[in-house]
Amino acid sequence: MPHFLSKHSGPDNGDGTYRNPVLRADWSDPDAIRVGDDFYLTASSFHRVPGLPILHSRDLVNWTIIGHALQRLVPEDDFRTPQRGGGVWAPALRHHAGRYWIVYPDPDRGLFVTSAEDPAGEWTEPHLLKGGKGLIDPCPLWASDGNAYLVHGWAKSRAGINNRLTVHRMNDDATQLLDDGTVAIDGDRLPGYRTLEGPKFYEHDGWYWILAPAGGVTEGWQSAFRSRDPFGPYEDRIVLEQGHTDVNGPHQGAWVTTKDGADWFLHFQDKGPFGRVVHLQPVHWTDDGWPSIGDNGTPVTAHPKPVAGEPPTAPAASDDFTSTIGPQWAWQANPQPGWATVDHGLHLACVPGTPDLRHLPNLLGQRLPDGGCRAETAIRLHHPADGATAGLALVGDDHAWIGLTRDGDTTRITCRTAEAGTPARQNGPERPVATGADTSVRVGVDVDPTGRSQFWAAPPGEEPQPFGAPFQAVQGRWVGTAIGLFATGTSGTARFDAVRITHADG
Repeated sequence: MPHFLSKHSGPDNGDGTYRNPVLRADWSDPDAIRVGDDFYLTASSFHRVPGLPILHSRDLVNWTIIGHALQRLVPEDDFRTPQRGGGVWAPALRHHAGRYWIVYPDPDRGLFVTSAEDPAGEWTEPHLLKGGKGLIDPCPLWASDGNAYLVHGWAKSRAGINNRLTVHRMNDDATQLLDDGTVAIDGDRLPGYRTLEGPKFYEHDGWYWILAPAGGVTEGWQSAFRSRDPFGPYEDRIVLEQGHTDVNGPHQGAWVTTKDGADWFLHFQDKGPFGRVVHLQPVHWTDDGWPSIGDNGTPVTAHPKPVAGEPPTAPAASDDFTSTIGPQWAWQANPQPGWATVDHGLHLACVPGTPDLRHLPNLLGQRLPDGGCRAETAIRLHHPADGATAGLALVGDDHAWIGLTRDGDTTRITCRTAEAGTPARQNGPERPVATGADTSVRVGVDVDPTGRSQFWAAPPGEEPQPFGAPFQAVQGRWVGTAIGLFATGTSGTARFDAVRITHADG
């Protein structure tokens, strides 16, 4: 079996330099700001609950999760079941008038605003700023002229149009748009442009800037647009593209200035089953006043850190479940009372549900780390009814799991798979392990750097052995593969010991 490290091999090299990516999992469509000595980042969360994760850093390289802006998705009833491909798309994070603001899109409902005095604290109930289908990727700008503006894009899947960016005037507290909007940039009029989206609005050096990607997730690039007027006309330049590197589609992110005045750009790269990982690029300025991102417009692999002295860290993955569920976990829909309790282990109630884990609301998941990993836990069924099931899963457009099922008086180790567009298979390897209802079995999955995965099991007193056929993890709808925990049935609970996630040593 593959060899795994006990610690995360993170982006910080420990010698004052870093290597990309700095966030090695699915932190899609990142936006970030600096407030004093602190950096904050949020990202798309789609159908996952809680939504709008908030990350904190002191150096743009080492990040930790400090909370979520959305504890539940709204409208509440619409998100009782997984809305795969819907929910919270690319948000924008800003600081204004002593508050933190996030404007985020729900492509089926409109543009919403939430704010907080403390980014790690309680955020306001979302306010609908602009209703409608296909409105995506909003970003506010509180400008030096005393006015506030908002730019957003369009999703062709809902609106029937895309490749254009619309600018509005907005009131100062982001509760109302003050006009019908102006198409400030029309990608159909720009040679070679397609799928122009993801705009971020800034002011710099007497110009209004819109940084926006185009060309699609896997093959796109990053453009910069500037104008003396927020409504245009804008001139454009490509400022980051793949070039000779292996970083495909580098785009859509955040321009951040450090305290010493240096400029940096955070962007994503699509890595299939591992989702959209986040890179950090230095920004330099050309003699004619345009940003040049990375190494003359191509991504860097490594670079001196923006801020020296901060210790290496990374968003949590493993979880001891001593008293709470860690912030790295999210449900596939709004959770219901009684789904989970934590008491020196995670206790999931066996509730009725579909065998297709892609559509199971009470699946608790987290992001699959880029580069390969091992995920493992021990599972025990307590007082289960016949048919009770609990497992460790990989869930994207395909899914597979290993765990325990209850068949009469027998507990069985079971492995199941389902391919994209097909129902869950009911056949797969099984092995009886005990009579009685209190048998604990250690299970896990090894994932290589391509997403090829092998489940394994270790019954009491035995070493881990492969269980079931290898499985190719694939991404979901706009998200990477999730590592999930679940329990289904008519009664009983499943206890999960600490989940350990260790990264491949290459």
